[in-house]
Amino acid sequence: MRAVRLRPVGDAAPELRYRVVHGYRRAYRMAGDGPALVLVHGIGDSSATWADLIPPLARTHTVIAPDLLGHGDSDKPRADYSVAAYANGVRDLLTTLGIESATLVGHSLGGGVAMQFAYQFPERTERLVLVGAGGVGREVNPVLRLVSLPGAHLMLSALRLPGMRLQVGLAVGLMKLLDTDLGQDAPDILNLVDALPDETSRNAFIRTLRAVVDWRGQVVTMLDRCYLTEGMPTMLLWGDRDSVVPVRHAHRAHEAMPGSRLEIFEGAGHFPFHTDPARFVSLVEEFTATTGPAHWSREHWRELLREGRPDGPRARAVERDLREASERSAT
Repeated sequence: MRAVRLRPVGDAAPELRYRVVHGYRRAYRMAGDGPALVLVHGIGDSSATWADLIPPLARTHTVIAPDLLGHGDSDKPRADYSVAAYANGVRDLLTTLGIESATLVGHSLGGGVAMQFAYQFPERTERLVLVGAGGVGREVNPVLRLVSLPGAHLMLSALRLPGMRLQVGLAVGLMKLLDTDLGQDAPDILNLVDALPDETSRNAFIRTLRAVVDWRGQVVTMLDRCYLTEGMPTMLLWGDRDSVVPVRHAHRAHEAMPGSRLEIFEGAGHFPFHTDPARFVSLVEEFTATTGPAHWSREHWRELLREGRPDGPRARAVERDLREASERSAT
């Protein structure tokens, strides 16, 4: 599918800004005025992935797009790169910017971070938009399983050898020519290769990946806590040809998240907001305009947790879903 371009809005994506939080430099882009909208990128990516989307979204929102720690222009220390740590980092950056609550839009790993943010800080989460999000099932592209194995540093370092960029480009181009699902994301795959220019970047990438993926697939799940999104407006956006996180994960999450909305991008891969940015912007704008922000209360949270206790009906249903998902992945 050919990309559908957005109409020009008169200004380019905002330049990077920086804040030092806990001694580490955090890069982010910020533009617009109105309700806060936080765009969280996926693994190996950066806020640049949202470049074409920030200006139109900034017409109705205050848009904040961070470079997660270990990514983009943010620092890449030897640190905690777990999903929970990333959620904490997003919270702390928003706090320094004076933003108390926001709608979170998360792609891939960023979807897992957004969901974790909603779990850890429900009082600060107005809505969730999960895009090809991780954390729904064990299945993930075999390439990511491979990179999680020992020796991944050598494999990624080899990509920087003379001539390797050309060979990778030819292989990706062939996948696109053959109309494979992975070929749908050919330009983005090459961008991710280019985003790991040195050992520091590669180390941060591998630490992040190993926090969520091992040789058997994804190791983190949000299915056991999806019921806590009851009362929180949630929209799932997925490409039906996603070869990284299969579209069946979207249907699984939709069933597990009470009242969620599911939108499928036909012909799109793992980056539906690149394939059809105009539709993506329209959906996000319509979703935020037609839903009210979640109203969190301690009493409601307590009731949800009690209903979802280990011997409760919800927990048994989730346990069944997790078991079936594990069996399907094993086969």
